Amino acid sequence: MNTGQTDKSLLFDKTLDIMEELYDKMSTADEEGGWNDHFGLFHLFADLGRTLVEADRCSFWKWDKINHKLITNAAVGVDKIIIDENTGLVGRAITERKPVVTNDPYNCPDFNSSVDKETGYVTKSILVIPCFNCKGEMIGAYQAINKLTDEGFDLERDVRRLSLAAVVCGITLEADSFLDDSQTDKLTKLRNRMGLHSDYKSKYLKLMQRPEEDKVSVSIIMCDIDHFKRVNDTYGHNAGDAVLEHVARNLKESVRESDSVYRWGGEEFIIFLAKANLDQAANVAERIRKRIEASVCTFEGTDIKITMSFGVNEMTPDVPVEENIKVADTRLYIAKETGRNQVIKETIEGYEKVES
Repeated sequence: MNTGQTDKSLLFDKTLDIMEELYDKMSTADEEGGWNDHFGLFHLFADLGRTLVEADRCSFWKWDKINHKLITNAAVGVDKIIIDENTGLVGRAITERKPVVTNDPYNCPDFNSSVDKETGYVTKSILVIPCFNCKGEMIGAYQAINKLTDEGFDLERDVRRLSLAAVVCGITLEADSFLDDSQTDKLTKLRNRMGLHSDYKSKYLKLMQRPEEDKVSVSIIMCDIDHFKRVNDTYGHNAGDAVLEHVARNLKESVRESDSVYRWGGEEFIIFLAKANLDQAANVAERIRKRIEASVCTFEGTDIKITMSFGVNEMTPDVPVEENIKVADTRLYIAKETGRNQVIKETIEGYEKVES
């Protein structure tokens, strides 16, 4: 057997090892919820691509069309990165809908050297190929960095090899996107009830269940647009939709990246705040209340002013999430019944309005 055949045989064996690891993880998954480690899944696919094209690092990028961002689902040797959709070589590959190769990145105008400057890593060669779903729609890109051999990436040979991993990733991401769509409210683009329950279980409950020294407080804000029916009756349902989008945008812009905003239903919204106790959450709610009161939703030349009412609760992991929501909902009801446009939190003596 010659050297070329030996190299191909080793490559084939390494590829089979990775696929066997994936198969083993799936076949031995927890019966209750299955193997739902999406980061681990894409990490394996990144390792597959790295093996196929003999690269030092590989990453798979998801295209978030709603927020116009490109996000790494997994990157071998690199933490999660989020960039604007039109930047970098990944953005170029998606814009041009074709593979991109550079073996001289520091002289390439599309290369972003900020990560290298921050980490001290030296990038010598890059290969990016776009990924598509079964309908031919662009959904992401696959990037390989630093060919382990001196000649750099070859546009024909390495694209052919990396396409195997890109196809598998594309099919997986398409299924992942279907899940995202089912957990997203189509009007406001916020997460919906299904998304809330998923996030609570996968993120916020785990924060509260950490060992005592690492435990994180999580609070909930439940809010409702005051007299929303009046908006629909006065200006029409299209104007009502514009108000809902206006509120969703303001809520999202008012919280941190570690927090989450959901459309609970109708004109009701829920916010999960990580690392926030009851008083801190009440202060956030009051800040949002003022922002909404001061804002204006303009629809077809008409300015629409609204206010919102808020109920706040510090969550506990000892009861179901529905019970935590019910407490916040009770306080929201009190806010509505005692004047609206206010934040209510509970004290030992009873219910307390949050003052500015």
